[in-house]
Amino acid sequence: MTLKIKQKIPLKIKKIGINGEGVGNFKGTTVFVAGALKGEEVYAEIVTSERNYATAKMLKLNKKSPHRVVPMCESYKQCGGCQIMHLAYPQQLLFKQDLLRQALQKFKPQGYENYEVRKTIGMKQLQHYRAKLQFQTRFLGEKVRAGLFAENSHKLVEIKNCLVQDETTQKIINEVTELLTFHRIPIYNERKFDGVRTVMVRRAHKTGQVQLIFISSAPIELKLTIASLTEKFPEIKTIALNINRKQSSEIYGEHTEILWGERAILEGVLDYTFELSPRAFYQLNPKQTNVLYREALKAMGARADDDLIDAYSGTGTIGRAFLGKVRSIRGMDVIAESIADARLNVPDGVYEVGTAEKLIPQWVADGFKATALIVDPPRTGLDDKLLDTIVATKPKKMVYVSCNVSTLARDLVKLAQVYEVSYIQSVDMFPHTARTEAVVKLVRR
Repeated sequence: MTLKIKQKIPLKIKKIGINGEGVGNFKGTTVFVAGALKGEEVYAEIVTSERNYATAKMLKLNKKSPHRVVPMCESYKQCGGCQIMHLAYPQQLLFKQDLLRQALQKFKPQGYENYEVRKTIGMKQLQHYRAKLQFQTRFLGEKVRAGLFAENSHKLVEIKNCLVQDETTQKIINEVTELLTFHRIPIYNERKFDGVRTVMVRRAHKTGQVQLIFISSAPIELKLTIASLTEKFPEIKTIALNINRKQSSEIYGEHTEILWGERAILEGVLDYTFELSPRAFYQLNPKQTNVLYREALKAMGARADDDLIDAYSGTGTIGRAFLGKVRSIRGMDVIAESIADARLNVPDGVYEVGTAEKLIPQWVADGFKATALIVDPPRTGLDDKLLDTIVATKPKKMVYVSCNVSTLARDLVKLAQVYEVSYIQSVDMFPHTARTEAVVKLVRR
């Protein structure tokens, strides 16, 4: 049946869905209820109704899960950055293991029923683990404010004390908003357009060094702001300006200029250090990245005669973990600044700007054939052309590091044609959110 908007229904929650919402069934229609947990019984009001499903908001909790806890964050319900802080942490880990099973059940890669999905590796420190902050800025109530947009809107939720964000980065963004207000720096809005739209603050876990990027839709004067920031926070080593003139949801434009300080900051993982330029990608949870990379090393089982390709290499941080363990390393990324970092971070490797689907066939034509491949793609997963390239070149072994269970399961449909999935190891990089990382060990059939 088709449910009607504002219709009120009783609902038993059967599971937690991939976005952290409760999932129930009412007379044959799947209903998603934000904030509901598995095993709960709720009274809900329909918000949207489609042919095969509906969404609803919870009006009353009639039967509460024994695993429900009170969220610690004052902005939890408004900001949407965390989705499952109301679920006890041991159950969060079970949920993230189940996330993988749900995705596999949906896409059904060959032999998925027999895949070994290992227990999620969790964290002890559940607060202040996120080392990179990326907040939107808006001028509201005679003051510049920074935070995240409420879910499915452009309404800014000001955040001054994020419980998952590194405390130093939060202090710096709070000071940034004060200075932007005081110095009357132009601030972006959808009508005026010109001005600062986003601020990125990243702190290296290993060294404590900090870098900032101001993302603006037009050039701005920041000398006085920079002077005040660097005086108050001596750990700041780099301040950059990125110009993004696009009227879209893309955060960064193509051009980034260092306004003050060093080209990069120094970070470390496992037993090595590396450089990070402002635009370079690195994992948001540095402490748990040690766990993730150890699992990637374990899954690869690197040999001294292996020739490794590090696809979606970023700054070469994963590739660097294999240095000295394999015969050769080659990698690629589409962001030139990342490749500049990778060449410094992996001095014996060969890193080029470009896409894997273009460079790998070129390398094969030049006589280089990889025996091992590691991929760590963005949330969109592997490019179709790269999947075709992998299936065509068939490295003996492959490790897939994923941050999106759905695109991972989708990609395994094609990869499972030529690879056995030895196991999938879930790693919790983002406590209190409905996201998990996964390390997949694949061996050529």
